[in-house]
Amino acid sequence: MNEKNAHIITISNEKGGTGKSTVSMHLAVFLMQEGFKVAVIDMDGRQGTLSKYVENRKKFAIQNHINLIVPQLVTVAPRDNSVEYPNHISEIELAMSELSKQYDAIIIDTPGGKNYLFEEAHKLADTLITPISDSLIDLNVLSEIDKDNPTKNHAGHYAQFVWEMRKYRAQRGKKLLNWIVVGNKISPLNSRNKTMFFEHLNNIAKLYGFRVADGIKDRVIYKELFLQGLTVLDVKTEALKGRLTMSHLAAKQEIKSLAEYICPQN
Repeated sequence: MNEKNAHIITISNEKGGTGKSTVSMHLAVFLMQEGFKVAVIDMDGRQGTLSKYVENRKKFAIQNHINLIVPQLVTVAPRDNSVEYPNHISEIELAMSELSKQYDAIIIDTPGGKNYLFEEAHKLADTLITPISDSLIDLNVLSEIDKDNPTKNHAGHYAQFVWEMRKYRAQRGKKLLNWIVVGNKISPLNSRNKTMFFEHLNNIAKLYGFRVADGIKDRVIYKELFLQGLTVLDVKTEALKGRLTMSHLAAKQEIKSLAEYICPQN
């Protein structure tokens, strides 16, 4: 029998506040609804947003006597002593090896800034998903825009980091990293800056080696559901009867589109 080998999906952006934990949880629930076994790893263990999301979900299910699918959670906090980093990385790699035998997909939520866990999450990834808001300021992590010469591109610090991770993987004979950038918390209003953002994002995609997925709009529903540990994919549960709105439906379709873009149904 061949040893199982989970597909590792790292959700990351060097800038905080881009909705990494929300994307992680929604993608995990979607894949589980599709019949896959999924584990999530919160490598931002000190802040623990994804860990809190999973705990909220478990608590809500118990309190409302409903059966909700819940991904296996592993929370990892950074060590304070740099001398311990190599041993900690070895522990993580061993744990990942064991999880890969048990699950079809492992989703890693990364810290909002660089540390050794941030770097390790990228080294482990088969697919890298980078949520980014529709701001020219946030776009700087991928590409610095020259106002006087918009067609001239300078790789941002995160794009440079991903390039280094790709070189690391190539040197070790690992398969090509599948990098996807998705607009997240997208404003529903049209603006000149928003148009420029997406034009530039699509222009640099081929240059930096990523694909652009359909965007996810900024909706209050995501913030509301977090406190209950729910996702927009849970709208048919008993606890949500009578609360289904057009916003729910639109948000659900956005998440499905992202997941199907990552995992095409062929």
